[in-house]
Amino acid sequence: MTCSDKPGQLVNWFVCSLCAPRVCKLWSSRRPRTRRNLLLGTACAIYLGFLVSQVGRGSFQHGQATDRGPPNGHDIFKVPFPEIPLDGTLAPPELQGNGSTLQPNVVYITLRSKRSKPANIRGTVKPKRRKKYAVASAAPDQEVLVRPSLIQQEAARAADAEVPGYVQGYLTKVGERPWRVLRGPGVRTRGSNLQQPRARESNIRIYSESAPSWLSKEDIRRMRLLADSEVASILPAISKSGTRLLVLEGSTSGSVPGCGPSPCGLLKQPLDMSEVFAFHLDRILGLNRTLPSVSRKLEFIQDGRPRPIILWDSSLASASNDSHSSVKITWGTYQQLLKQKCWLNGRVPRPEWDCTEIHHHEWSKMALFDFLLQIYNRLDTNCCGFRPRKEDACIQNRLRSNCEDQTSVTLAHIIQRKNDPRHLVFINNKGFFDRSEDNLNFKLLEGIREFPESAVSVLKSQHLRQKLLQSLFLDQVYWESQGGRQGIEKLIDVIERRARILITYINAHGARVLPMNE
Repeated sequence: MTCSDKPGQLVNWFVCSLCAPRVCKLWSSRRPRTRRNLLLGTACAIYLGFLVSQVGRGSFQHGQATDRGPPNGHDIFKVPFPEIPLDGTLAPPELQGNGSTLQPNVVYITLRSKRSKPANIRGTVKPKRRKKYAVASAAPDQEVLVRPSLIQQEAARAADAEVPGYVQGYLTKVGERPWRVLRGPGVRTRGSNLQQPRARESNIRIYSESAPSWLSKEDIRRMRLLADSEVASILPAISKSGTRLLVLEGSTSGSVPGCGPSPCGLLKQPLDMSEVFAFHLDRILGLNRTLPSVSRKLEFIQDGRPRPIILWDSSLASASNDSHSSVKITWGTYQQLLKQKCWLNGRVPRPEWDCTEIHHHEWSKMALFDFLLQIYNRLDTNCCGFRPRKEDACIQNRLRSNCEDQTSVTLAHIIQRKNDPRHLVFINNKGFFDRSEDNLNFKLLEGIREFPESAVSVLKSQHLRQKLLQSLFLDQVYWESQGGRQGIEKLIDVIERRARILITYINAHGARVLPMNE
């Protein structure tokens, strides 16, 4: 042991050796006891202060030596952490207002905030980054149009052409132009080979090796066409509901139907967003009767709200103006067709049965599909099977009073294809998720005695929720517009409750469940 190791002990020994004889002498002298006690107390107080300062200095040096210990040492003391709240409310010492400091070994623990992104769904992995391509630039003095162009092909040749009335009234405010002329690089002119690169990824996100099994490759290709293709022009309104026909850039090669040389899509209102849900539910149930539909935001619509866009199919048979159907059928005729079971098992119907070309199983598929989504605009246009609201079309058109004579009520939106009249195509699939269970429209199931096995098996398998989450997750715009996974779960809750009610109805009425994949 050296002198530098124990400096405090040497000082203590030196002070004691000097003070001990003098204290004894003072104590034994004849001086007054009051003065003697004062001197003795002062000396002891000074010595006590010296000892306290030495102890504090020694503990500080010991702490530094512990921090600078060897990396492989095993004699380091493990000091337990103090009790710290885990809610993130404890502030660092420099931010506390009471002036007190904490020990150097205090650890501040905060909880991670709840993530806002949807939970990881099985079958998805981290997306790969896409390669960036060089941007082709136009000539400095070249006049270009910002995409998407909202002018028709006849007016595209002149930059100062007049805006069509239906475009100006629907897409822009009064007095504004739906497009503007710019000069600069990176934007191509109509008819030029310069193409603007895509700065964003596809709105149809598929992170796994393959899409869900219920969606075909053709479905995925058409969904991406609707979600990502640029809009070349807009055709006049087709109906009074504000529907527009968008001409998309691309070709109609393969089996993609178009409205001319390019594919088209029907752009509907934001209130029709259930069309996207209906498309995915149709594919999961194995019905395959709806047209591909995605949700999309368009830059030229000023409110910025997403809207459903549905693939335009030119192979659909022409519909009449009053019922929007390719074949005119009343409710009374429809019930007779269900009893005759037209074209079942390949049997040719008799002429006196007045059968249409539609197969008997198509009505069962439509009834099941419409009940789950509570779609009434096909089989119950007058809202006779439930209590409608003021916003329903039957109330707006004053059709509720016709429920007394239901046999003469005409069915609507009964559509076939020109080359396939045996099967139906489900259009205008606007569903209602806010209808209570005590107000469900059971009139949609009237006369149905068979149900498709593929759909019923999915409803009984308890995998409907998982499949809907996987399928709807592909459409990023729709997923986010419904509030992410939390909002999608609420919609699935409604469908699952209706599915249980439907299964109970099938069992109570003795309906048969048959394979319907003719």
